[in-house]
Amino acid sequence: MATHTQLTAQWHDWIVENLARGCAVQALVEDMCRSGFDATFAHAAVEALARGEQPPAARPLKAQTIAYVADAPRLPAGNVIPTHDRDVRVLLRVAAPTIAVLDQVLSDEECDELIRRSADKLQRSTTVDPVNGGYEVIAARSSEGTFFPVNADDFIARLDRRIAELMNCPVENGEGLQVLHYGEGGEYQPHFDYFSPGDPGSEAQMAVGGQRVSTLLIYLNDVAQGGATVFPTLGLRVLPKKGMAVYFEYSNRAGQVDPLTLHGGEPVEKGEKWIITKWMRQRSYGLAAPAEP
Repeated sequence: MATHTQLTAQWHDWIVENLARGCAVQALVEDMCRSGFDATFAHAAVEALARGEQPPAARPLKAQTIAYVADAPRLPAGNVIPTHDRDVRVLLRVAAPTIAVLDQVLSDEECDELIRRSADKLQRSTTVDPVNGGYEVIAARSSEGTFFPVNADDFIARLDRRIAELMNCPVENGEGLQVLHYGEGGEYQPHFDYFSPGDPGSEAQMAVGGQRVSTLLIYLNDVAQGGATVFPTLGLRVLPKKGMAVYFEYSNRAGQVDPLTLHGGEPVEKGEKWIITKWMRQRSYGLAAPAEP
């Protein structure tokens, strides 16, 4: 488990140099976590330097952050979660943070239909700029994707309803279904799905719908090799399986966010990977297009 909570001059310079080279905040945080840094501290230090501010290295960790306190899980309890049209089996649960692996969230036919509808609409994926809230292409995210607005048609509406029931949130709190495609070598380096508190860009994104509270990531195909979903600070890897999903929560009613949900998609070594990502907000989102993490 990561333990370092002090930033040496060498690490300070390393962060500054890599930010100047255009490296993503998420990628630097992951490198620090692998080197033994506390995830909360690493995230705070890199984001402070990205804003041109003094990192929290000189202050005790206790003064820098308040430990995340999770609410009762939103995800329904039990080995099987019923929805209006399908029972979904829970294969794995992690208590802290709340993570679950869910089997057969989508049928093979539904997975194939989503790929068919998306294949000719793909564009390079972007992320939210932490300063201005706009969208930018970064090397750490080498996917292409498209989205379907909430309740876009009868087919999408059925999936939106099932997913909302699984995530135990109102349909209107969800962003549109985002379909992502990764070719060989495609990856998404470890990152957070929540909007980092204090970033001006986060304020812009949260103006409608509030903070993101949970994610459901659904695999649309079997991947020949690679492409696992990883939680590096937890040592958890989930291998892709068609129709299966990974669910996790990261925000409480007090507005805290959980840095233990740092996660990423490992490079696809052989074949391709198709996934759906669904994000839920604190309240009604009300926009057609999804924001990107």
